[in-house]
Amino acid sequence: MNIMDFNVKKLAADAGTFLSRAVQFTEEKLGQAEKTELDAHLENLLSKAECTKIWTEKIMKQTEVLLQPNPNARIEEFVYEKLDRKAPSRINNPELLGQYMIDAGTEFGPGTAYGNALIKCGETQKRIGTADRELIQTSALNFLTPLRNFIEGDYKTIAKERKLLQNKRLDLDAAKTRLKKAKAAETRNSQLNSTRLEGDNIMVNFSYMLNFLHVKWLKSEQELRITQSEFDRQAEITRLLLEGISSTHAHHLRCLNDFVEAQMTYYAQCYQYMLDLQKQLGSFPSNYLSNNNQTSVAPVPSVLPNAIGSSAMASTSGLVITSPSNLSDLKECSGSRKARVLYDYDAANSTELSLLADEVITVFSVVGMDSDWLMGERGNQKGKVPITYLELLN
Repeated sequence: MNIMDFNVKKLAADAGTFLSRAVQFTEEKLGQAEKTELDAHLENLLSKAECTKIWTEKIMKQTEVLLQPNPNARIEEFVYEKLDRKAPSRINNPELLGQYMIDAGTEFGPGTAYGNALIKCGETQKRIGTADRELIQTSALNFLTPLRNFIEGDYKTIAKERKLLQNKRLDLDAAKTRLKKAKAAETRNSQLNSTRLEGDNIMVNFSYMLNFLHVKWLKSEQELRITQSEFDRQAEITRLLLEGISSTHAHHLRCLNDFVEAQMTYYAQCYQYMLDLQKQLGSFPSNYLSNNNQTSVAPVPSVLPNAIGSSAMASTSGLVITSPSNLSDLKECSGSRKARVLYDYDAANSTELSLLADEVITVFSVVGMDSDWLMGERGNQKGKVPITYLELLN
C-alpha cells in the first residue's frame, strides 16, 4: 500500500513538472514569458556539435555508397550488423568479370591469342577484386566504424544531456515566473492592507492571506535557488561533453588519413596490376594487337614507386614530360641523335630494347616505323624504344 501510494505521488509530481514545462515552453513561444539564454561559449559548442553530427552522417553514408554501390547489398549488411551476425561473403564485380573472362578464355582455348589474353585479363581482374575487398575491409574498420561510433555513442550522450539541460532551463524559468507572480501578489495585498478596513473578521482574514502569500513567496525563492543550482550543474556537464568535440575532430582526422592511405594503396595496386597486364599483352605478335588500320600506342611510362610502403605515398613532383616539340624534333631529325632515357623500360619482345633511367642512347628514325617509336642503339644492342621515354639532347 505504501509503495503504491509512493508511485502515485511520484507520478503526480512528474505530471506536474511536465505540465509546468509545457506551459513555460508555450508562453516562451508566444512571447509571454522570459527565457534564460545560454552563454555564447556554450551556444557555440552546441552549434559545433550539431554541425559535426550532420556532416559526419553525410560523409559516412556517402562513403558507404562509394565502397558498396549496390543498395540491396548495403541493406543486407545493415541487417546482419544489427543482428550481430557476419554477412555471407559474396563475389564482387571485378572478381565476377575476371571469372567470366577466364571461363571464356578456357572455352576459346588457352593456346589461342584471344583465349590467352582473356585468361590473363581475367586473372588481373580477380586480383583487382581482391584489392577492392581489402579496401572495403580496411576503410570500414579504420574510417566508417569510428564515425559510426561517434554518431551512435558520443553524440547520443551529448543529445541526452542537451535535452536534460533544456528541461532544467524550463524548470528555472518556470520558477522565476512563479516567484515574480508571488512577489506581485504580495505587493498588491500589502497596498490593500495599508488602507482602512472595518470589522475584526476582515482584518483577521486579510492577515491570514498576507501570511499565506509571504510563505508562498519564500517557497518560490527556495525553489528558484534549487532550480538555478541544478541548471548550472547541468550546463557544466553539457559544456564538458561538448568540449570533447575538438578531440573527436582530431580522432576523425587520423581516421581520414587512414582512409586516404587505404585508397592510395588500392589505386597503386590496381595501377601496377594493369601495367603488368599491359606488358603481358604487349608480348603478343603485333598482328594480333592491331585494330583495323590503327597504329599501336606506345606504353605509358610508369611513375609508380618501386615498392608500395604502408603509407603508399607516391610523389610525382620529379616527373618530366617530354614536350610535343621535343617529340617532333626526335621524329623529324635526320640521322642519329643522342637522347636521355627518362624512365626504366622492360622490352616486351625481342624487337624492343630495354632501357634504364638516365642512360644516354643513340636514336634514329626508320621509314615506315610507328610514329610513337624510334630505333634505339646502345653498343651492339639495337631495338625499338618508345618515344615518350626519351628526352632529346642538344
